[in-house]
Amino acid sequence: MKFFASCAKGLEYLLVDELLALGCAHATATTAGANVVGTLEDAQRAVLWSRLASRVLWPLAEFACADEDALYTGARAVPWTEHLDASTTLAVDAHVSGDAITHARYAALRVKDAVVDSLREASGARPDVDVEAPDLCLNLVVRKGRAILSVDLGGGPLHRRGWRRAQGEAPLKETLAAAVLMRGGWPALYTEGGALLDPMCGSGTLLIEGALMAADVAPGLSRDAARPGEARAPSRWRGFDATVWARLVDDASARERVGRDRLRPVFFGRDLDPHAIRAARENATAAGLRDAIDWAVGDVAGLATPVPPASQETADLADAMRRGLVVCNPPYDVRLAADPALYRTLGNALRRAVPAWRASVLCGHAELARATGMRAKKNYQVFNGAIECSLIVCDPVQPPERATDEAAVQLSEGATMVANRLRKNMRRLKSWREREDVQCYRAYDADLPEYAAAIDVYIASDDGSPAGNLLWLHVQEYAAPAEIPEAVTRRRFNDVLAAAREVFRVPRERIAVKTRARGKGGSKYGRFDARHEFLLVDEGAVRLRVNLFDYLDTGLFLDHRPMRLRIADEARDTRFLNLFAYTGAATVHAAVGGARSTTTVDLSATYLQWCADNLAANGVGGARHRLVQADAMQWLDAETAQYDLIFCDPPTFSNSARARDFDIQREHVRLLRAAVARLAPGGVLYFSNNFRRFRLDTEAVAAFAACEDITALTLPPDFERNARIHRAWRLTAR
Repeated sequence: MKFFASCAKGLEYLLVDELLALGCAHATATTAGANVVGTLEDAQRAVLWSRLASRVLWPLAEFACADEDALYTGARAVPWTEHLDASTTLAVDAHVSGDAITHARYAALRVKDAVVDSLREASGARPDVDVEAPDLCLNLVVRKGRAILSVDLGGGPLHRRGWRRAQGEAPLKETLAAAVLMRGGWPALYTEGGALLDPMCGSGTLLIEGALMAADVAPGLSRDAARPGEARAPSRWRGFDATVWARLVDDASARERVGRDRLRPVFFGRDLDPHAIRAARENATAAGLRDAIDWAVGDVAGLATPVPPASQETADLADAMRRGLVVCNPPYDVRLAADPALYRTLGNALRRAVPAWRASVLCGHAELARATGMRAKKNYQVFNGAIECSLIVCDPVQPPERATDEAAVQLSEGATMVANRLRKNMRRLKSWREREDVQCYRAYDADLPEYAAAIDVYIASDDGSPAGNLLWLHVQEYAAPAEIPEAVTRRRFNDVLAAAREVFRVPRERIAVKTRARGKGGSKYGRFDARHEFLLVDEGAVRLRVNLFDYLDTGLFLDHRPMRLRIADEARDTRFLNLFAYTGAATVHAAVGGARSTTTVDLSATYLQWCADNLAANGVGGARHRLVQADAMQWLDAETAQYDLIFCDPPTFSNSARARDFDIQREHVRLLRAAVARLAPGGVLYFSNNFRRFRLDTEAVAAFAACEDITALTLPPDFERNARIHRAWRLTAR
């Protein structure tokens, strides 16, 4: 069965890892949550044990929802007597987007009316509404003309752990606190004997959450719906398995008793505000941690290396002080002024007091993170409510001094020009990259004609590998005209590389260098290196594998990013076909976007394996996702199935020994006619190619398809200077 676990934006991949560790069969990251395959017991276990999920939603119905009447009709069709009775109190939490239904509260009211009317008709009685503590909480999502109605198995927000008695001005949600701790590697560090310090602890959320993690306390045990020693289910939904819940609670309670008995007092909280320390003590007492955490009033500027109280000091505790994790949530929003000087003070204090420790610090934005002066090993984009934040992980706080910084070299006049243009481009693209969460993009494309190269940035996903979250560069040198002396070409390209290293501060080993020389008929594709080094990168809701060194192209055409995201948006419940699929990035977007099935056709076994690896990286696979090694033209001639959504991005030419010679200008009408013939009624074909001199035979195509040029809609901002990078059309059958 499929269910959905929601979370704060930026925590999706952490949540996927957590759900898989909890025993779910599959989990795939999507925006602000994860689509999960598992049993009802898996979902109930997630309610009890997930530290990151905001809600766990078990679907009851999904239906077309064009307006309020369709919403009522669809909700009314659910057999509500199977899910609750008239004595059950009810609440509906609604989230809507689009033009058809624009008011979430009204949508919730219509669903409530449908439930009440159904039960009144069946029994003559109706349930009451209780928005504070309902017996059954329903969740409604309306998006793109579809409605999904689910049971909220946790009965409300899961960040409520049940111990918070007092809070500061801007409390951190417990789920985000757990993410800060996990990104810092806290559970493993505690197991190795490390300590935990928060030098600006506020009401104590990070330390209390860290201590409960160390004590192996399930987050759901302390909620009102499941107090220790009780097995009352968090939902009175009739489908909820109370017997399984009681068993899960008993097991969690036994683990808690063992964990609390073994908990070491290696937790230290400091704050300048005595009121905050009082609140932290009150919360810790409510969490059963009164003696586990050492609280003290103190200014971060005077931070000292933490030491255990004399009454508790042992050799093991003294050893723990030599290593540990600093966690911190300094002020950064409109309620708590973001002061770069405070961040500098924090960074200086940590380098002085705990230089060998690790740090996981939630900063308001990248500029504040840089103000700490600490060198981040990894940098994550997360959201604290609506506030976009930078979570930096430094390990150690104070890296060993290096004799020289190889990137800090004196730039030539030409390299300085390129560096200045790069910085200008980065400023121009900054708001777009942050708004769209773009991790791979073009930073420079022969902006200065004499420095003819393209510079692409790839930021690796945090997948636990050494490359995770690192910035890599892919630099392509365009072949110079024959009349330019080789020495001049070499000097100019060296200037490009020097500028790139200066601006991005990337070591040479993380820069892939290519030369695109034009041969007969177009660019020559071939193998370049043999590093066999793949990176995972994020694009929208998916992760994709790229190889920067071994091939001319990396496995991901960056200019087609908007097209792939369009496919993801339109793929839900479609039969998707990807022709000339390359490494299958569009297939992955369609699959994660909810395609009913996908078919991927390419002549290369290497690319098909790459596609299979891409699908696997997103938890997708099985018979619904077919990979076909074939010449696309020949395959289309033999295929009889119909498809709702087709993407066709052929090469300019192909002279493979395993297929007929192909030329896009010569063959495109025959190709499009064969592809349109495979469209189901109402289906859409997206056609694109990168041949700069391509001319669509509009008269011939008009005989069998309606065709719209959508090129302008598919060119991203990082390619706006290169408007001829590709052309794209939307075709529907006549």
